[in-house]
Amino acid sequence: MSDWMNWGTPQARPSRYDVLFEPVKIGPVTARNRFYQVPHCNGMGYRDPTALAHMRGVKAEGGWAVVCTEQVEFHYSSEITPFIELRLWDDRDIPALSRMVDKIHEGGALAGIELAYNGMNGPNLYSREVPMGPAHLPVATFTYDPVQARRMDATDIKNIRKWHLAAVNRAKRAGFDLIYVYAAHSLGFLHHFLSRRYNQRTDEYGGGIENRIRLLREITEETKAAVGDTCAVPIRISVDELMGEGGLYKEEVEDMIGLMADLPDLWDVTLAGWENDSRTSRFSEEGAQEPFIVGVKRLTSKPVVGVGRYTSVDRMVSLVNKGILDMIGAARPSIADPFLPKKIEEGRFDDIRECIGCNICVSGDFTMSPIRCTQNPTMAEEWRKGWHPEKVRKAKSDKPVLIVGAGPAGLEAAQALGKRGYDVMLAEAGTELGGRVLLEARLPGLSAWTRVADYRKLQLNQLANVEVYFDSRLTADDVLGFGIPRIAIATGSTWRKDGVGHLHTLPLPIAEGAQVLSPSDVMAGRLPTGKRVIVWDDDHYYMGGVMAELMAEKGYETIYATPASEASTWTRNTMEQHFIQKRLLEKGVTVRSFTALDAIAPGEATVSCAFTGRQERIEADAVVLVTARLPNEDLCLDLLARRAEWADAGIESVSAIGDALAPATIAHATYAGRRYAEELDGEPLAEHALPFKREITELLPLD
Repeated sequence: MSDWMNWGTPQARPSRYDVLFEPVKIGPVTARNRFYQVPHCNGMGYRDPTALAHMRGVKAEGGWAVVCTEQVEFHYSSEITPFIELRLWDDRDIPALSRMVDKIHEGGALAGIELAYNGMNGPNLYSREVPMGPAHLPVATFTYDPVQARRMDATDIKNIRKWHLAAVNRAKRAGFDLIYVYAAHSLGFLHHFLSRRYNQRTDEYGGGIENRIRLLREITEETKAAVGDTCAVPIRISVDELMGEGGLYKEEVEDMIGLMADLPDLWDVTLAGWENDSRTSRFSEEGAQEPFIVGVKRLTSKPVVGVGRYTSVDRMVSLVNKGILDMIGAARPSIADPFLPKKIEEGRFDDIRECIGCNICVSGDFTMSPIRCTQNPTMAEEWRKGWHPEKVRKAKSDKPVLIVGAGPAGLEAAQALGKRGYDVMLAEAGTELGGRVLLEARLPGLSAWTRVADYRKLQLNQLANVEVYFDSRLTADDVLGFGIPRIAIATGSTWRKDGVGHLHTLPLPIAEGAQVLSPSDVMAGRLPTGKRVIVWDDDHYYMGGVMAELMAEKGYETIYATPASEASTWTRNTMEQHFIQKRLLEKGVTVRSFTALDAIAPGEATVSCAFTGRQERIEADAVVLVTARLPNEDLCLDLLARRAEWADAGIESVSAIGDALAPATIAHATYAGRRYAEELDGEPLAEHALPFKREITELLPLD
């Protein structure tokens, strides 16, 4: 390991934080501190078990006392294809889970498993089994699958108890220390039995609270009897569905908890559904769950864990001291910084990568792809690429690097290269570090995104071998004159103003005198003249909705138009589309779906139905086009065109990274910066070799 360098110097932490490092007894096991990585999905599951094991193992290494799986399907009759979760259908699944347990134990943490039977949330597209639930109802999936669940009878309930118990025994054999009974998030059969929204039964499992908790009680008792004094048994329950007495609500769930107060070894309290429990920072502040979880502790003598996207250490201490929580639960903060507990323990507060609440991590699950993180570009690459959030490989040469552009890609590359030991010159055309992050963070709801720049600035402040130069808009002549061997161009991108995007791949007809703006114009401080504005969104992520919200806040009569079915449709993958559309409507924005923009003229725009092509003209003083972006690639192209001069100038390589290569998300930009830093001076790949490791499915013998 001499090739690796650890980053960060321990400091003395304030004594008031000591409470966070007290051990907590959870039934027969003891957590070394109060930091608890609650179960969270990741888009890897049964497809990428070794990558997943290493990801969880790094969190254990980072100081989390408990590290849990995502939901783990325990029977083939309830699965949630196309989502990729872990499975424990039979004994053949045990080795993959044991590998994860081993990595978690290597880091000194307890390993928890969240056994899940999705019931009415599982369309069974893979198994083609008929879903089951407490009632005859359509499956409650994210995609309105044309499938119904059948009402479970007494035999079905007996079977599911048997299947759960078999999975408990497999989980015990796999080595888990905590085995969950999962009744939360509207994502499993136990939640469906608890909620009057789904449970309209008249037998012993329906009606009053005592009956609706019957199955939860039975399964918890059976789980505890099966594990004995070897494993802890937590219950994960949602305290509110945020729909009043039509669903689960706080007072009712408190009664449920009170009836089973000391039955489990720990209570893990959440909101339902998942989209409410993990709202983006645009729609929810840190600790938004607190009003719902306050009071649970008085109902039980067992420890309570809850989440709230906590990044403030003082807030964590307050939760413990006030008796609200015994353990600080985290999913997203543990993704943004797997070493959050260790950094707090060592007093390294400037080294914490604070979660920005963008939910790009959630999109991994929704797109069935490995989890990614805007703040932590090493997430899911721990095994695939050998990256580590806190360790870097030592520099392989003493050749310096010039990075042009201090946006998210440039900043990430600069701090990672600096930690490796390279001398780095970071040239920024403006007077601030952060690039697009600073501009976008000034837009409605996105202020938390400044953390992307803040963390990296704090890291650069600790690196004497990284020099930052402001007001440095470089030309090819400048770069050639510096004589620096390696050049990374991270100059970002600019929003287009010609209408080219997903729908139109050629520029729109825009008449002379028409007032057309792009998000780049608006973020630079230019606002439309007049009163009526059309925001046409052919980008479909957050920017179109944010532009419309901003126009409405500025007092414009705003029309949001899109060829998609809804506002900011890709944000279904970050679980915020419905929040975005609700906010636009509440602010008086007119939302027009399935609307193509055909032409723009002074004072009006021509639009058409995306299906019929029927056109109409809409009065508009200005149009804000949220379509595609163009890389700011002039400097890179100029340098590439003068390749013949490189040798005399001492230049060995010129690489465009991040948006300067191909515009994408901020997470893509930080990943690109980290990749450039990780791969510099690395061994060249063999021909046809993959740049990452993958696991191949083993073929069974043919029958």
